[in-house]
Amino acid sequence: MEIAIYPGSFDPVTKGHLDVLKRAAGIFDKVIIAVLKNSDKRSFLPIEDRLHLIRLSCEHDNLDNVEVDSFDGLTIDYAKQKGANVLIRGLRAVSDFEYEMQLSQTNNALAPDINTVFLITKPKYNFISSSTVKEVALMGGDITKFVSPPVAEYLKKKINKG
Repeated sequence: MEIAIYPGSFDPVTKGHLDVLKRAAGIFDKVIIAVLKNSDKRSFLPIEDRLHLIRLSCEHDNLDNVEVDSFDGLTIDYAKQKGANVLIRGLRAVSDFEYEMQLSQTNNALAPDINTVFLITKPKYNFISSSTVKEVALMGGDITKFVSPPVAEYLKKKINKG
């Protein structure tokens, strides 16, 4: 069984993330979308909520071979622990490539048996980022084009509560 890890902060998960996830799920036997617990980074959403929203989004899109999890530490160590031999990285624009290439090469130096696969989002999603979604949502804008229905509903309630 070929297992792939799709790591990230997913704060919140966007349609661009889900586009990459859907395509990865069509390629690999199992995909684990793994939310990094990064104590150095101030998160918009608590990790439990991010995990819940990803699960709801996966159910909404019928992604049966996707597991949702969280981890801390090195992605490579987590991948080894899960028996994965592939890391999935999404690319939106050329500007993402330099950082992702450097990260991929570092991971390869640490674990040459784990490959990185880059999947490019569809053009209609390449401008969407979690930061943009947060900003539009906080300003009262319509985010339904950028996130799944469960995420849009959650963010609307969260922001309305203050």
